[in-house]
Amino acid sequence: MKMIRALVRMERESEVIRRLETAGFYGMTKFMVMGRGQQQGIQVGDVSYDMLSKQMLLIAVSDRDLPAVVELIEAAAYTGHPGDGKIFIQDVLESHTIRTGAQEHDLQ
Repeated sequence: MKMIRALVRMERESEVIRRLETAGFYGMTKFMVMGRGQQQGIQVGDVSYDMLSKQMLLIAVSDRDLPAVVELIEAAAYTGHPGDGKIFIQDVLESHTIRTGAQEHDLQ
């Protein structure tokens, strides 16, 4: 199992979620974050913005579903301009369901 951390533009978040849900991927956590990438923010006239608002989506998926989910996020988040976002993928070693106490180990 993998954990996807997708940082996307605020204005692309609803399209990313819509496409994920349409494909059957409903489980996720989202929250607003501030950050910057290689471009170190943006310059608008005389004003510099070094930290930009983004939405971070956390999505746990099976190894089998990983390529499809990454492709959906990339397609829905793409504008072609700097600051479109980033996707990070990590292994999930263990999962615990709070309500039932069920545990899963070595989910890779």
